[in-house]
Amino acid sequence: MSREQDLQRVTDCGIVAVVRFSDPGPLVEVVRALAAGGVTVAEVTFTVPNALDVIRAAKRELGNRVLLGAGTVLDSETARAALLAGAEFLVAPTVNLEVIKMCRRYDKLVMPGAFTPTEVLTAWEAGADIVKVFPADVVGPAFFKALRGPLPQVKLMPTGGVDLDTAPEFLEAGAVCLGVGSQLVEPKAVAAGDFARITQLAKQYVEVVKRHRAT
Repeated sequence: MSREQDLQRVTDCGIVAVVRFSDPGPLVEVVRALAAGGVTVAEVTFTVPNALDVIRAAKRELGNRVLLGAGTVLDSETARAALLAGAEFLVAPTVNLEVIKMCRRYDKLVMPGAFTPTEVLTAWEAGADIVKVFPADVVGPAFFKALRGPLPQVKLMPTGGVDLDTAPEFLEAGAVCLGVGSQLVEPKAVAAGDFARITQLAKQYVEVVKRHRAT
């Protein structure tokens, strides 16, 4: 699919699952469980050991059922490796212009992380498809609402502190999608192999997005 189609898929889903765990072994099953619950967009972070192998395996086993990306991408070398491994989008905690440029070269989605209005606009003008506001729990939904005034064109995704209680507030404040980590991919559930729990949580987050859009 094209970058525009992938962007539409992200915004349609409304949830970007952040898959992070110390053991890469169960993570393909985690991605499968997320998809079963309706969360069909997921990033495997580079804090996961052998993250590239997880991305390759998930792509091989799940194909187009999931739009799979790489997270915690800090430099252009890591970005290129992730894209060549099959990542369809990249997410970063910071603004690295070379990472954005690499994604543009390969016509792939990129979601750099920003915290201040200046960083948000810098990322957007450099070619970000969505700007990840991180850590979002520090500024809260009010920050997103405030940014909509001067920067209505920027697509924003909160990450950090997004849970079932705060998700509706971030959406109401103007977030186009939500980055959700341990509140969705629960470490305890992953460690126990309780993939049904992850599917259940995925359904709950999908329902939050559906309810918001229905109103």
